[in-house]
Amino acid sequence: MSAIEVSHLSKSFGRVQVLRDVSLRVAEGEFFGLFGSNGAGKTTLLRIISGQLSADSGEAVTAGHPVSDPMAVKRAVGIVPEAESPPTFLTAMEALELACRIRGLDDVGGRVDRWLRFFDVEEKGDVLCRDLSKGQRQKIMLASAFIHEPRLILLDEAFINLDPIYQRRLRDYLRGLHDEGRTVFMCTHVLEMAEKLCSRVAVIDGGRIVAEGTIDELRSREGEGLEEIFMRAVDGVNAHVP
Repeated sequence: MSAIEVSHLSKSFGRVQVLRDVSLRVAEGEFFGLFGSNGAGKTTLLRIISGQLSADSGEAVTAGHPVSDPMAVKRAVGIVPEAESPPTFLTAMEALELACRIRGLDDVGGRVDRWLRFFDVEEKGDVLCRDLSKGQRQKIMLASAFIHEPRLILLDEAFINLDPIYQRRLRDYLRGLHDEGRTVFMCTHVLEMAEKLCSRVAVIDGGRIVAEGTIDELRSREGEGLEEIFMRAVDGVNAHVP
């Protein structure tokens, strides 16, 4: 079964084509990493498969729902978008309560308390989100994505603004989700972290998927790391660009 199925997606913003005939499949239970330089198309692809943005052409199905039904997709998955903050006019506690009530969850108080404790922000529960630090806002965004325990998590630079303690805590939590058979799709620049977590990866460059497979499948020599794989994939494509 596929958690994500992408077929021939293309997307332009004005005269700039950001995605070019992208096809991709993520199986249920995979920890999938998507890597690319700034402007390569990572965030645009994630926004399309999470129902936040429409493609110009092609199709995508996420968690069993076509992305043409964005509300069904958003109900089924947990999403941490890039550089987006929780509602500024709500407190941290209210933001998590809202995430629960939108999804019709029970035990709202217990769920909120659990995630405030998980990220050690209990004392910030009554603070407006606009007055939280960047790291604290990121923690609330992560908690909002995890609070309904979805089978599929979509992450865009999830480790940004977290200090090493909480990067490790998040890494361990995500590894636990994968061990339970849940699916994680992650865009990140933190290649060292991704190398420890991902069961399969893809490299996107110029809006196209230029490499895909397990790290072992993509290695050209023994011991080659994800950084070397990434650089070789991108350099190999650019070498053929006139």
